Amino acid sequence: MRIGIVTETYPPEINGVALTVQGLAEGVAARGHQVEVVRPRQRIEGDDDRIVSVLVRGAALPRYPGLRFGLPAGSRLLRHWRAQRPDAVYIATEGPLGHSALNAARRLGIPVASGFHTRFDDYAAHYGLGFLTPLVLAYLRRFHRRSAATLVPTRALRDELLALGVTNAQLLRRAVDTALFQPARRDPSLRAAWRALPSTPVVLYVGRIAAEKNLDLAIAAFRILQARMPTARYVWVGDGPLRIELAAAHPDFIFTGVQRGEALARHYASADLFLFPSLSETFGNVTLEAMASGVAVVAFDHGAAREHIVDDVNGRRITAGDRDDFIAAALELALDVPRRERLGHNARSSVAALAPGTVIAEFEALLRTLAEDSVHGPVATAGA
Repeated sequence: MRIGIVTETYPPEINGVALTVQGLAEGVAARGHQVEVVRPRQRIEGDDDRIVSVLVRGAALPRYPGLRFGLPAGSRLLRHWRAQRPDAVYIATEGPLGHSALNAARRLGIPVASGFHTRFDDYAAHYGLGFLTPLVLAYLRRFHRRSAATLVPTRALRDELLALGVTNAQLLRRAVDTALFQPARRDPSLRAAWRALPSTPVVLYVGRIAAEKNLDLAIAAFRILQARMPTARYVWVGDGPLRIELAAAHPDFIFTGVQRGEALARHYASADLFLFPSLSETFGNVTLEAMASGVAVVAFDHGAAREHIVDDVNGRRITAGDRDDFIAAALELALDVPRRERLGHNARSSVAALAPGTVIAEFEALLRTLAEDSVHGPVATAGA
């Protein structure tokens, strides 16, 4: 098949959407399909040579340094797809580029699957734009109803979209690279650089350092833990608009910046406790990465935690929004080493079957079905 993928974020940007889309693109390319990725230009290019990049204009995302969005490219895509027609298109993001790509594909009769990766309706409130939430949600609803399938990573999100009238919502599970993320990558020299003794509890955060991540709760939990165990260390991996502010306010925190590949895997495996307080995720890939690394996770009953954590079996899954229970769980695991290690061991075992190859095969099968259906008749879409 010839597969088109449209995304407004892609490596070298580091975020869950960019890495997930890259994994899908490289995965179907490795299975012998012709893949092109339509995306904004990046300062650093380092594509897989099996993938053709169609680079379009982009602009910086307001109030979010380091991220960009794609500008509309409908006319260009019409010309390009008429000359080199894809069998199916996957649109990963709903911004201006994604919207123009959806219009172009529908005009040409190319079947489209869309991805629901980011809760932009929730994000609006964290940036002083809460009044826009109903409008953003209405836009997302209409956008996804116009595709033939909307791919979501959890059953809860699928059910939520179905209730909103997005009747094409389908589950496509997320994978985790258990060969990369594994307990064996624990690095005593890295812990020594953090000034952590073998008995020192190291708490880890990985992700965007931004308002929508509910970071004040993670900080509150750590400070209570630290009052009981003064040697505890808090390591922050990633970047974002709040990094400078938090670093100034908390000089004892260790900010490592963005980490990739084996370096990132060492950071996970060298920690003891992963606190993930976010309620704005559609999934949260970092939860699976921490679990694969054998690190005990405390997270709310939301996204990946709802899908993959059984409370007090392979992690702690806290009722969404219960701050007191989140803090109590973090403190309990920090103090109870055998329990923490048991949960980490079980976490590793519970994600062992989430092989990337299985997810890629499901993605490929879905696109193939869309392509075959479009040959035999028009693709049925809601909200046309």
